[in-house]
Amino acid sequence: VLESEADLEVVGAAGDARNAVFQPRATKPDVILMDVVMPGRSGIEAIPDVLHDAPEAKVLVLSMQDDPRYVREAFDAGASGYVLKEAVDTDVVAAIRDVAAGGRYVHPTLGARMIAADAEERRRAELDPLSERERDVLRLLALGHTNQEIAGRLYISVRTAETHRAHIMQKL
Repeated sequence: VLESEADLEVVGAAGDARNAVFQPRATKPDVILMDVVMPGRSGIEAIPDVLHDAPEAKVLVLSMQDDPRYVREAFDAGASGYVLKEAVDTDVVAAIRDVAAGGRYVHPTLGARMIAADAEERRRAELDPLSERERDVLRLLALGHTNQEIAGRLYISVRTAETHRAHIMQKL
């Protein structure tokens, strides 16, 4: 598909994350198309290493993974775009061009899911302002445990247990 485009040139290919990290040193691509699921380690885990070795390159994730969490993880790791493998060829080409031009791209289906997930998360946060860890600490406090006991059970420092306790008091 990419080779049929006059303004796009494929300069390399890698079958695993390790080669995906080393390949850009030699090929100097403008855009790196990276899969999430790769042998050895995930493409998302490899993105920071790829960008370290090729800081001028942009990473576009091409994946079957349609969960908004993967999209967030990819962008947090440094990706510039995320497109689904189920996308039509023209969407993939458009995503490459957008990312190459310095833009950001999220497949429209995923964008809608991300907005819905964000809205659900905000609604849930309004109903329950405590984080998961704060709920764990609160549960142990309700059972009568001391900060030291909570720290031991949750494998955190006593100071962290105290901080969670203070946040719980503020929020509630």
